[in-house]
Amino acid sequence: MQLTMYTDYSLRVLIYLGLQRDRLSTVSEIAGSYGISRNHLVKVVHNLSSLGFIHSTRGKGGGLSLARAPEQINIGDVVRNTEANFDIVECFDGKQRNCPITTVCRLKGVLSDAANAFLGVLDGYTLADVLKNEQKLSAVLRVVKR
Repeated sequence: MQLTMYTDYSLRVLIYLGLQRDRLSTVSEIAGSYGISRNHLVKVVHNLSSLGFIHSTRGKGGGLSLARAPEQINIGDVVRNTEANFDIVECFDGKQRNCPITTVCRLKGVLSDAANAFLGVLDGYTLADVLKNEQKLSAVLRVVKR
């Protein structure tokens, strides 16, 4: 299973903001730390704000912050809310089922179990778990603690 860049960037934003709990951050600052497009992050940040994972304050002195404590941000919840779908194979898509064996194939059930197990593992972790190596993450991202 491969997550989209959108979900990857969503998780990265949350990690960055988790490292900066004592101050507001900007989209440009996050994009610069990761070396990714600011334009991509604007969409991600808007969605994370709509979903209630982050706060976004506009204007001078504005910025981004986590809307909840890292212990309250479940990784499985983030992934479920940022991935467009979990159509691992064609037969998972309710609209396009062109495989001739769909009605008798047992592989769909196996793959469904695998996807559920994947998400189940993610459900066991929070952003706080991901941030346990905070000093190393801060050093790599060149996050300055103020």
